[in-house]
Amino acid sequence: MPFIRVTVSDPDLSPARRQALAEGLTDLAVSALGKSAARTTVHVNPVPAEHFFIAGRPVLDATGAHVEVSITAGTNSADERARFISGAYALLRETLGVLPPVAGVALYELHPESYGYNGVTQLDHYRSAPQTAKAEAVG
Repeated sequence: MPFIRVTVSDPDLSPARRQALAEGLTDLAVSALGKSAARTTVHVNPVPAEHFFIAGRPVLDATGAHVEVSITAGTNSADERARFISGAYALLRETLGVLPPVAGVALYELHPESYGYNGVTQLDHYRSAPQTAKAEAVG
C-alpha cells in the first residue's frame, strides 16, 4: 500500500499533468514494485518555484520535482526499487520537461508494525489474510 507524494515547483501544474503523474506513478508502483493499484495513493503537491531550492537557490529555470514513496519494509528487492527510481525519473522528465540538476526519488521502507491503512497495521493485515493472499496483504 504505497503512499506516493510528488512535489513539483509549479503551482499552475495543469490537471492533465497532475493526472499523468498520478497514473504514471501508480502504474510504476504496480509494474516495478508489484503493488496493488487499488491500495496506491498519490498526492501531487504543486508548490511555488520560489519555495523549491537546490544548492540554496530557488529553482527558476526548470521544474523542480521530488518523489517520496512509503512502502512496507522487506517487500521489494533492490532491483525492483532501482526500476521504480529510474522509471519515476523518466516519468518526471516526460511529464514536466526540463528538470534541475537534482530531481530526487526516495523510497521509505516502513516496518509493517508501524505502517498501515484503515486503522490496521500492515503486520495485522498480513496475519489476518488467507494463506493465498498473504503476499498481497503486505504489498
